[in-house]
Amino acid sequence: MGRAGFGVAAGCAAATCAIAAVLVARRAAARARWRRAVALLREFEEGCATPPSRLRQVVDAMVVEMHAGLASDGGSKLKMLLTFVDALPNGDEEGVYYAIDLGGTDFRVLRIEVGAGSVIVNQKVESQAIPEELMGTSEDLFNFVALTLKNFVEKDGKDEQKALGFTFSFPVRQNSVSSGSLIRWTKGFSVGDTVGKDVAQCLDEALARCGLDIRVTALVNDTVGTLALGHYYDEDTVAAVIIGAGTNACYVERTDAIIKCQGLLTNSGGMVVNMEWGNFWSSHLPRTPYDISLDDETQNRNDQGFEKMISGMYLGEIARLVLHRMAQESDVFGDAADSLSTPFILSTPFLAAMREDDSPDLSEVQRILQEHLKIPSAPLKTRRLVVKICDIVTRRAARLAAAGIVGILKKLGRDGSAGAASSSGRTRDQPKRTVVAIEGSLYQGYPVFKEYLDEALVEILGEEVARTLTLRVTEDGSGTGAALLAAVNSSNRQQQQGGGGLI
Repeated sequence: MGRAGFGVAAGCAAATCAIAAVLVARRAAARARWRRAVALLREFEEGCATPPSRLRQVVDAMVVEMHAGLASDGGSKLKMLLTFVDALPNGDEEGVYYAIDLGGTDFRVLRIEVGAGSVIVNQKVESQAIPEELMGTSEDLFNFVALTLKNFVEKDGKDEQKALGFTFSFPVRQNSVSSGSLIRWTKGFSVGDTVGKDVAQCLDEALARCGLDIRVTALVNDTVGTLALGHYYDEDTVAAVIIGAGTNACYVERTDAIIKCQGLLTNSGGMVVNMEWGNFWSSHLPRTPYDISLDDETQNRNDQGFEKMISGMYLGEIARLVLHRMAQESDVFGDAADSLSTPFILSTPFLAAMREDDSPDLSEVQRILQEHLKIPSAPLKTRRLVVKICDIVTRRAARLAAAGIVGILKKLGRDGSAGAASSSGRTRDQPKRTVVAIEGSLYQGYPVFKEYLDEALVEILGEEVARTLTLRVTEDGSGTGAALLAAVNSSNRQQQQGGGGLI
């Protein structure tokens, strides 16, 4: 081989070495980026950790805040609002009752016929959208609602005085079981001159204007309606929880424990308290930098801290924030950082679908990444990473919701702590059977969430006490429950025997 041949060979060898060096460098860089993604995942998982010891701290913090909220208005992040509901349906109700369920830009009117023995004989429901032009004044809004109810009622063709339950799913300060003033509009819904007004009175006046002989006998929110429906079927129901797009809870409290209203008397010795638990906060809650970022981008900054960790409105957004940071710092999603920068582009139903994808190649995860997050191609290991993030967000939310439920049970003395052995070795009374009515898309429609919540209840309470607790799924507490409360509080019903006792 001549000198020229050696030169060519040497040049080829050098080029090969250079190419190999570039490939090695790229692989090293890729491994470094992947390690960074895994490190972010582990950091997030550690930040969201909810071991039983931490959940018990959350339980105790919830109880402390409940006591503080019952002692004085403004004394706690928990508002602990009085509902003036001191009797719940018990299955003896009979007759025809109506309800209006107003919680957004659509509302529903309902008619239920009930018979003795917790039997709903007949039920009819109609939905109606509220035209945007009718959201200018409270008179326009309530006139439209009243006219819709009038048309609905007149289809029955019967002329008799009727009782009406009004579910109004916005913050209200109640003055009685059938009246309350709007504190503020939420959920993007706004009719300017309504704040501060008695919304039940506004509806009653509109009903009178349109000539309909029906009046509001019960003004409730959706959580109280859920409790009423649960109690109608099972008198051991002492609390209700909604975990859907938003979250809230209510429960039956002894009137003598409501310190901020000393001297409050009820026929039953108890009253339903609307906790507004979405606003609960404690330093024991596992808050991460992503939760802080989420809070910063919301209109109600520094409010609804518990809700932002456990409700469907926010879970997908928490996952998106994690994915976006990974896209920025690890490049595992290629050039997808821009598409992941859009707030709330990942909804919780998509998060749930990805978490529950059990196909070998995670094809549903791939579809959602491509179609909704504009990530054209993600290898299988990256898709597994996405599923893990969805799992972490779901698990933390479900376990914190469980801690909230146990907080209510502990406040009521139904968590089993009163049944532990005393220092003398004697055992106190065993915990009573307890039913919590539960409603909402996360618990009802997301099996993994339900599984994690149920699992956490056993971890916190212990198996023996957990067996005394039943979470009963209810359907349409905001509608049917409100109509049943109208039955309990109607003049005919009160004359007959009153509602079911609370304590």
